[in-house]
Amino acid sequence: MMQQRRALALISGGLDSLLAARVVMEQGIHVEGVNFYTGFCVEGHTHAIRKKDRARPKRNNALWVAEQLGIKLHIIDVTEQYKDVVINPKHGYGANLNPCLDCKCFMVGKAVEWIGEHGFDFIITGEVVGQRPMSQRRDTMRIVVRESQVGERLLRPLCAKNLPPTLPELEGWVDREKLYGFSGRSRKPQMALAKQFGLMDYAQPAGGCCFLTDEAYSRKLADLWESRGAREYELDDIMLLKVGRHLRPRPHFKLIIGREEGENNFLQGYQRRFPLLRMISHPGPLTLIDGEVGAEDVELAACIAARFSAGRDAGQVEMQLIDRDGSEQMLQVFPMPVAEVRLEWYL
Repeated sequence: MMQQRRALALISGGLDSLLAARVVMEQGIHVEGVNFYTGFCVEGHTHAIRKKDRARPKRNNALWVAEQLGIKLHIIDVTEQYKDVVINPKHGYGANLNPCLDCKCFMVGKAVEWIGEHGFDFIITGEVVGQRPMSQRRDTMRIVVRESQVGERLLRPLCAKNLPPTLPELEGWVDREKLYGFSGRSRKPQMALAKQFGLMDYAQPAGGCCFLTDEAYSRKLADLWESRGAREYELDDIMLLKVGRHLRPRPHFKLIIGREEGENNFLQGYQRRFPLLRMISHPGPLTLIDGEVGAEDVELAACIAARFSAGRDAGQVEMQLIDRDGSEQMLQVFPMPVAEVRLEWYL
C-alpha cells in the first residue's frame, strides 16, 4: 500500500489558506494546520471588546477554518521570537510597519522546524503570485524558499502551475494537474473555487490579517518607539494600541481614552500600570495617562478627557484621578473647547 503523505498548512484564517488546504486534502493527503500567534492578529480583539461590534461573529477565523476542513490546528505562540522580525526586518517594511517578506520567511521557517520534529512531508501555503506587492511576487517567493530553508517542500496549491514543480509534485504525492494557476490581485477565482467546494461562509478578502498593515496602528506603534527612545514592545503595549483614542498633547505623555463601555471596562484592567481618570459627574470615558506627568499635565489630561464626556458642554466636570499606587484625588475641570483639541494630537 502507498504511504499516506502528511502536509502542514499555514492557516491564517483567510480564504486562500482555507482553499489551499482543501485542494491538497482532495488528493488524499493528511493535512494538519498551524497558526503562529504574533500578537498582531486582527481577529478576536477590538470587535470582541466594543459593543458597537456585537453583531459581528466572535470567532477565531483560523480555528473556524480548521473546523470547516475537519483538521487539527496547532496554535503556536511566537510573540517573543517575532519581535526581531518587527523591529529589525532584513527586507524592510511595506506601506506601513508591515515586514511582510520577513514575516513570510519567519513563518515558513518555523513550519520547517515543526515538520522536521513531527514527521510531516511538506508545507502548504495559500500564496498566489502577484497578489501581495511585497511578499507574493515571483522573486520574493524565491527569497522565502531560500531564507526559510524549506527547499522543495513548499507547495503553493493555488498558483503551483505558475511555478516550478516542487517535491510533492515531482514525487507524485500530489497531481500537479489538479492544482491551480491563479495570479494577480483579483479574488474572483478563489471565490469561484470556494463556491465549487460548497464553501459559502468565509472571512472576506481584505487588507490582511495583521494590524501592522494598518496605517493608524502603525502610526501609534511608531509613536510608542519614538516616545521610549527604543524600538521595543511588550504584549501589553501592542494590545493597548488596538483600543481607544490615542492622543499625545505633550511629547512626554499621551492619553488612551475609552470610546465606549466595553473599552472602558478593558482599560480598567491597566489601572495599576498607568494613572487613570474616571468621570464622576457625567457619563464619559475612562482615560489612561501614559508617561511621567506633573500637576499641570494631569489638569490638561483631565480637560481633554472631559471634552469626550457627556459633560462636554457643562460649565465644570468632576472626575477622579487614581494613581498607580491606588491613591485617589478629586478634580474639578472645565472641558476643553472643541476648537482647542488639535488634530495633531491624535495618533
